[in-house]
Parts: sequence; structure tokens; C-alpha cells
Amino acid sequence: MRTLPHDPLIAILRGVTVDEVLGIADVLVDAGFRVIEVPLNSPAALQSIEALAARFGDTVLIGAGTVFNVQQVDAAIAAGAGLLLSPNRNEAVIRRTVQAGALSMPGVATCSEALEALDAGAHALKLFPADVLGTATMKAWRAVLPAGTPMFCVGGMDAGNIGGFKRAGATGIGLGSSLYQARIPIADVASRARVLRLAWFGT
Repeated sequence: MRTLPHDPLIAILRGVTVDEVLGIADVLVDAGFRVIEVPLNSPAALQSIEALAARFGDTVLIGAGTVFNVQQVDAAIAAGAGLLLSPNRNEAVIRRTVQAGALSMPGVATCSEALEALDAGAHALKLFPADVLGTATMKAWRAVLPAGTPMFCVGGMDAGNIGGFKRAGATGIGLGSSLYQARIPIADVASRARVLRLAWFGT
């Protein structure tokens, strides 16, 4: 059974290609990232996951994102993913992920969805879209969800707002377009990574 990542920041590489994924990942790891997600709607996503798993082994937790069904769960885990993330709560996906020994982080947008996901076995919750839900939602949920429930905020997260979500009780943050966009220069990824990590750890 895998354990939740110690690094609270998840690098989301939506749109990354196989030919660039390792270069981008090297820069992120140098910056301190230890969780890297490849959404399954990226080009040849499973190949990118395989490449990351082969390069980093157990030193980086490799995630598969935008997982909608159990077939994708099986394929992603076979490719080397240890963390499965979705934008929605699908109990079949959660249960298959847990059964396979991987970490489950489904997306939830209501307190009812959050509790149902936990009942299905989810290891952590992905509040999505976090920028729409806001910090007030985070605080309200903290008051009623089981103490210590890992809650990661994803959607619209950037250097200007992640500190507020941390103060509101977020366990961690998923960083998408504020960190990486398809075919962005590696140097830009490196500079964004430094700024974003400072925004979280400096608050």
C-alpha cells in the first residue's frame, strides 16, 4: 500500500508529450517537486507515465489524472502510476484503485460527495474546481469532515491564491497551467516552479 505524498504540491502536466516529459520532470524534481501527474487526456499519456516511473522509481510519486473508469485505472497502474486522480467522484474508480494498492484522490465539489468518496475508500480528496469553491468552502468542510482528512485544492491555483488555501486548511495544491502549459520552454517551467513553491512554503 502506498502512502500519501510528503510533498504538498502536485505538478500537473496536462498536454505534455513523451518527447518532453522527462526534461520537464527533471526540472521539477530539481525544484523540489516529488509528485508529478500526467492527465490521461494528454498525448500518449500512458507512455509518459511509463517513462516517468522508469526514470524516478520510488523517489517521485507518479500520478495519472482525469481517470474516469476502471479500465483507465488498470492501464494507468500497469504503466506505473501510484496515484489516481479524477475531476469527479466515481465509486467504482475509487474502489478499483484502492483494491490495486494505489492512492485514490477523486474530485469532489460538495460535502456530500466528499463524504461518499471517503466512504468508498478514497485516501484524499481533490476539491475541484477550487477557485470556484473558494476558501470559505474549505473552512466549512474542515469543520464537518473527519479530522485529518487530506484535502488537495485543484483548479485555478496560482502564486496569488495558494497561500490563502493553505491557511484555510488545505493539505496541498495541484498546480496546472500556472506551472506548465503544453510546449512551454523548460526555463519557464523552472522559474514558475520556484515562484510557486515559495508561495506555498513561504506562507
